Amino acid sequence: MQLLEIKNLSIAYSIRNGNVRAVEDVSFSIAPGECVGIVGESGCGKSTIGMSIMRLLSNNGQVVGGSINLAGKDLTRASEQEMLKVRGNQIALIPQDPMTSLHPVKKIGEQIGEGFRIHRGASKEEARARALEVLRLVEMPNAEERLDQYPHELSGGLRQRVMIAMALVCEPKVLIADEPTTALDVTIQAQILDLLDRLRSELQMAVILITHDMGVIAGRTDRVVVMYAGKKVEDGETEDIFEKMRHPYTGALLSSVPRLDVAPGTLLQAIAGMPPDLSKEIVGCRFAPRCSFASELCLSKQPDLVNASENHTFACFNPINGPVAAKVVLRDRANDSTAKPTPLLSVKNAVMNFPLRSRGLFSRQHDFVSAVSNVSFDVAQGETFGLVGESGCGKTTLGRLIVGLEEITSGTINFEGVDPSLKSKDSKKELAQVRQMMFQDPYASLDPRKRVLEIISEPLEIQNVGTRTSRYQQVAELLNEVGLSPEVAERYPHEFSGGQRQRIGLARALAVRPKLVITDEPVSALDVSVQAQILNLMQDLSKHHNLSYILISHDLAVVRYISDRIGVMYLGKLVEVGPSNEVFARPAHHYTQGLLDAVPVANVKIARERRGIQVRGELPSPINPPSGCRFRTRCPMASDICTAEEPQFTQVSPGHVVACHFPLRTTEPLTSN
Repeated sequence: MQLLEIKNLSIAYSIRNGNVRAVEDVSFSIAPGECVGIVGESGCGKSTIGMSIMRLLSNNGQVVGGSINLAGKDLTRASEQEMLKVRGNQIALIPQDPMTSLHPVKKIGEQIGEGFRIHRGASKEEARARALEVLRLVEMPNAEERLDQYPHELSGGLRQRVMIAMALVCEPKVLIADEPTTALDVTIQAQILDLLDRLRSELQMAVILITHDMGVIAGRTDRVVVMYAGKKVEDGETEDIFEKMRHPYTGALLSSVPRLDVAPGTLLQAIAGMPPDLSKEIVGCRFAPRCSFASELCLSKQPDLVNASENHTFACFNPINGPVAAKVVLRDRANDSTAKPTPLLSVKNAVMNFPLRSRGLFSRQHDFVSAVSNVSFDVAQGETFGLVGESGCGKTTLGRLIVGLEEITSGTINFEGVDPSLKSKDSKKELAQVRQMMFQDPYASLDPRKRVLEIISEPLEIQNVGTRTSRYQQVAELLNEVGLSPEVAERYPHEFSGGQRQRIGLARALAVRPKLVITDEPVSALDVSVQAQILNLMQDLSKHHNLSYILISHDLAVVRYISDRIGVMYLGKLVEVGPSNEVFARPAHHYTQGLLDAVPVANVKIARERRGIQVRGELPSPINPPSGCRFRTRCPMASDICTAEEPQFTQVSPGHVVACHFPLRTTEPLTSN
């Protein structure tokens, strides 16, 4: 019996020049206890479907056709008063960003209990008791203490647990999870997804999982709906979608996914072009302009959905038959990671402490946060060094130290053998041409009041490079290099997609022709298809300009694709450093192995076998880190020596070192050259 049935759903948004047909003629259903995944690129209609089920479309959006039946009742015809009884009670939503969804000045317990009071008529005491009950249900550490905390006092993973608790407080029949783990570390993501699996089974709750992460889909869903440009192009059981897919777009999505079992430097199979403009009339198959299998028929007529099997449908005139073998292209490696050239960057015993102050009129410094603690590594010219670890481990702080946005507490950071702190003001200005930074959120880092031309030329102007005419000419060349037309120079940031803004951010970083670019989570918020384009672009630019990168990320699959060497950070310290091939194939530290085990894999069999294999618990506070080995509180092999003594680096093989008392591989004492 189906709990929720969506039939021929069409949704349109009114805009100044007409309508955008965001969803067109989409149908699927979901049974109690079942998980259906909806996948596709940004703008394909995934979240719009979720919002329409909740009747939470924006003011300019409306359902223009079809029905949404919950246990036989059509929600598209329900009054607002009737929907107030449905939202949070029968259907609940876990939004993508918990921080913007939680009230910043209300305590956690009050926010969780609010829905229980509204829908069940409970008293404050009963609502608080229920809030505590669901916090324990979602395995919240120190649940009773969290009731009186505010959202800003919790980590991203804990805030996501609060959102799940809020959604479950009235035991809904349907749970809509819209990108519930996109911004989370792989370890916390695995915990959240395991939790949702357990609750779905225990409560017989139907789950709609909206995501662009094919690895998450492979391991967590029973069926999959593949969306492209507002239309359903394929749906079926998860195994069929991954192993017997028929639509070329489904195959292209899977080919775009970074994998752990390929050689570093392999170019990803990016999907060429962009989705169509849904405000214009579309003739033929919507994917045809980007499809390598398209024929004349595809350009003139839209394909209907047909059956591949009883529970598997697709819409394509020229279907594929299972996974299409990806063309493997390797870029030339810029250097041999076992060689010892003079490093471009040398970080030695770097320490960064952020002081904390007591409150009050006569406040005094009494403590500090140890964000980076005694970190050392080198980066050669043309090399990409991947820096991985959970949020709060010190990756971004270390990147900001290297680029000069923070002042180091102790230790040294040398460029080509020179310490920037010892140079004159003018020399430091010149050093800005050597190192640049590409930020995680391109929209927040691009001035919304400036045109692209001004944004990219600004570093050239600051450095007094060329004339205005020559600078504008260089901007055109940079836009060409990053795959954008020079014509976009007159536009503003809000007129671009996320992937295009990331290209603009990269162009700005390259404007002064630096030797080193620090990239902080450059593709974490992008679709897999756009992510592939950006990663391939970064590799091409590295090859053409002998450019070095420090790639900061919590996504190990992304890091593997582009990095020559890997540094694994935990709570301010490096715990393992080595060549990408070795670190991924044969990790030596238990934390590295835990990170690898938590990476979602776009393979149904492997993904389901790996459920529950993860690093448990939360990252300890950097204000008071554990004694000895900082990872010991979460390590399966921890013993008394781990509490008493901090492990020192030992050598696994040339260039591969680990700091662990009980490493996963045989080591020998590290000898200095």
